[in-house]
Amino acid sequence: MQEKWDVLIVGSGNAALCAGISACENGAKTLVIEKADQDMSGGNTKYTAGAMRFVYNGNEDLYPLLENPNDPRIKDTEFGRYTADKFRTDLLNFNDGRALSSEQNALIDESYAAMKWLAGHGVKYDPIYERQSFMKDGKYVFWGGLTLAACNEGVGLFDMELAAYQRLGGTIIYNTAMTSLIVEDGCVCGVNAINEKGESIAIKASSVILACGGFEANSMMRQKYIGPDWDVAKVRGTPHNTGDGLSAAFELDAKEYGLMSGCHATPMDLHMADYGNLNIPHNDRKNYRKICYFLGVMLNANGERFVDEGKDFRNYTYAQFGKAVLEQPGHFAWQIFDSKIFDLFYGEYRFHDAHYIEAKTLEELIKQLDGVDQAQAEKTLIAYNQAIGDGDFDPTIKDGKSTIGLELPKSNWAQKIDKGPFRAYPVTGGITFTYGGLKVSETGCVQNTKDQDIQGLYACGELVGGVFYNGYPGGSGLTSGLVFGRRAGHHASAN
Repeated sequence: MQEKWDVLIVGSGNAALCAGISACENGAKTLVIEKADQDMSGGNTKYTAGAMRFVYNGNEDLYPLLENPNDPRIKDTEFGRYTADKFRTDLLNFNDGRALSSEQNALIDESYAAMKWLAGHGVKYDPIYERQSFMKDGKYVFWGGLTLAACNEGVGLFDMELAAYQRLGGTIIYNTAMTSLIVEDGCVCGVNAINEKGESIAIKASSVILACGGFEANSMMRQKYIGPDWDVAKVRGTPHNTGDGLSAAFELDAKEYGLMSGCHATPMDLHMADYGNLNIPHNDRKNYRKICYFLGVMLNANGERFVDEGKDFRNYTYAQFGKAVLEQPGHFAWQIFDSKIFDLFYGEYRFHDAHYIEAKTLEELIKQLDGVDQAQAEKTLIAYNQAIGDGDFDPTIKDGKSTIGLELPKSNWAQKIDKGPFRAYPVTGGITFTYGGLKVSETGCVQNTKDQDIQGLYACGELVGGVFYNGYPGGSGLTSGLVFGRRAGHHASAN
């Protein structure tokens, strides 16, 4: 391509498009290149439920973001508040003693302003009634600080962001894979790429923004950075996040930053195809996720529980428990439930391709648990039922209804599993995205191992290290892409 661009963005997901909107807003001639075809474009964004975590101080902060602020349910809804202090505490809980990083503070401090900015470009949201609220005393009560998702979830988020980017004059081309960065006079000034015809091309630009995801779809990089078990992990999202941006940046002595061994991983249907089954619509692919474990228990191949399923709201545990499942013998577990909680299941448990077994009695169910020490499983479930303490079950709060006397407690929402029919869902660990990445400056410029800016090179989204460590509060990933994408686009367009 002979044309020179002001800003060239590699990738087309949430972070990339936010960078593109920000750059175009500044009048920059902006190009997004995507190595996938048009249908598979959007990175991991289309696979998400579109939920975004941000600071808000009450209903009035939410109304400007809503597609339908006149929804009749809203008058009967308690959204609560999600303060900056609460966001800080939530992130610190996953930092393993680390102080908040500058990246984490930026995520918190800029979250609401970035949400309003994006809403101003036509990206609108709906309350997450199904997954984030329970009916209590005639009110929808939201829990866990996560209230809004993009209209039509991740697919809707992508569509609205792409429309905003193109309205501002942004260009996108597909089937174009970056192979390396072009450097002249010590400054990044474009990329080498392979186009849809298989031809090698050079695309020149004043600034390049890497927004092409982490290395979750690269088995060799997973094994190198995360560990040997991770070659068998299911990949929840796009097959195209193979670490291309990281590899290209490392060639320029970019600094590894953050927890390279860390990742977001959730319990997933054991029998799902990789990438969430490419033969079904994007919106359905997320339904292989299975995160209602807090309503029951999980058993491994030894017939034993291995996590405190009620340790915290699932927003704060699901991104860790996929790793816990993958580390079990055989890399799988069974989630066990009784009919008392079937009405509380998320839609993913009613998904047409959900795999489960059902039996009238618990004894019959246990006999169907493939790969499990069934005698020990029966002992575990009997001991669990005998350990249930008093108190009222209330999924809108951490109700303190716990087991008593078990070496591994269930700290909240502990109910006897005693009302048939019973169900068991087989799960494994599925990787969503990786936490380690690049060190970027306050302007989003990539830094080298000497903590100096690599001129002309910016990064955002999953490539930014230091945002998440040993887990994350649900909905923070998309918000991180928004915050750092907006920042990178703004500064790259001023380069």
